Amino acid sequence: MTTRPLFAALAAATLLSGCSLVPDYLRPEAPVPAAWPAGAGPAAPTKPEAPLLGNMAWKEFFTAPSLQYLIGQALENNRDLRVAALNIDVARSTYRVSESDLFPHLTAGASATADHSPKSVSSANPPKASDTRRFNANLGITSFEVDLFGRLSSLEEESLEKYLATEEARDSTRISLIAEVANAALTLFGDRALLKLTNETLDSRQASLELILRSFERGAASQLDVAQARTAVETARVNRSRYLRQVEQDKNALVLLVGAPIDESRLDAAADDLGGLHFVEDLPTGLPSEVLLRRPDIVQAEHTLKAANANIGAARAAFFPTLSLTGTFGSSSTTLDTLFAAGTGAWSFVPQITTPIFDAGKNFANLDSAKANRDIAIAQYEKSIQTAFSEVANALTAKTTLSEQMKSQSDLVAATRDSYRLSRARYDSGIDNYLTVLDSQRSLYSAEQDLISVQISRLSNLVTLYKVLGGGVS
Repeated sequence: MTTRPLFAALAAATLLSGCSLVPDYLRPEAPVPAAWPAGAGPAAPTKPEAPLLGNMAWKEFFTAPSLQYLIGQALENNRDLRVAALNIDVARSTYRVSESDLFPHLTAGASATADHSPKSVSSANPPKASDTRRFNANLGITSFEVDLFGRLSSLEEESLEKYLATEEARDSTRISLIAEVANAALTLFGDRALLKLTNETLDSRQASLELILRSFERGAASQLDVAQARTAVETARVNRSRYLRQVEQDKNALVLLVGAPIDESRLDAAADDLGGLHFVEDLPTGLPSEVLLRRPDIVQAEHTLKAANANIGAARAAFFPTLSLTGTFGSSSTTLDTLFAAGTGAWSFVPQITTPIFDAGKNFANLDSAKANRDIAIAQYEKSIQTAFSEVANALTAKTTLSEQMKSQSDLVAATRDSYRLSRARYDSGIDNYLTVLDSQRSLYSAEQDLISVQISRLSNLVTLYKVLGGGVS
């Protein structure tokens, strides 16, 4: 038995493979300006020695222990992130299947056949019944396609790009999850701070009501003063109920994002002092081309574009002949005990070539579809860059204005606090009525609420800026 013809054919097939009809890939020009809008404020250029934001570990940005605890729990338990990781396993397996088609698949087989011919169909003279048996054992290669025009390699390249796109999708999901958890935590901390402020305001107004009631009993205060003070107390109680509800809903939202119960005792410090939450503010923004092209979602869109581009090569290859090889070599015998004896070797080699002649326009339609999908992927890639540019520009603009707004709001709180103190002193001296005190008290409460809201908005904007600049996944 010799296997030389089979191995020679496989060697020739390997040498013939390697032609590719995939169009040359050219990255589309970014359809955005070369600089951020003027309203976005000065963009600090990335220093050569400074690491890119994508290389910054998220713990370096979110330094508060409470946020590190929540984000860490979410990265371990969040189901959306778990699905994204499993999608990578699916894409990796799909790529390995496509890659395996480039190589011959060797199979081993064994068979036995037994035939009985009755006497009535016998051609012997005299006629007689006969029994025949045959035993076979072989190794074979079945319908191995020689990749003459790169159809299989194009499909393999497409699967590889889809796999890489899935990895980027996982990183994008991870960054989005980190930002979502941080913002959900900030919402909870803000509502808890507002609840704390409302409780303090309620206590203050309750104390004022008791003083006015005693003054009313002595005839030093009017029924109107009592009614106005009671209105202020009930208003604070209504706000307290609203914030209690919001805090509980915020906790539920956090539990859903984290994917597991949370230890509330690890959140108290953050809720008591919003000023203790600090994020990295001097983020390297650089030029749009430096920032946008390293975002995972942009890289994902580009891999998707490359996959669509590779599929054109497979569609083009369908117009050309296909060469497939089938071969076996092994042993064949009429008795099992002599199956591997000398002289029982057997082999077969069946090359087959097919070429499309008439397919009613199927191959042209497939090629047109592949080109259209490539054009769709280009548009989606360009749209993802435009969306990213808009997100970064908006976040940079908000960063500047929120810092200014927070300073102005702090000054407003100080001014309204002085106004309340003076109006209270004038009321105690009998100069003004209680309505003036009530107005000043309402203004102070409103200004303090707005200050908390601006604090949360400013911190949330930094989280958004961290996300849209590419984040850090490590």
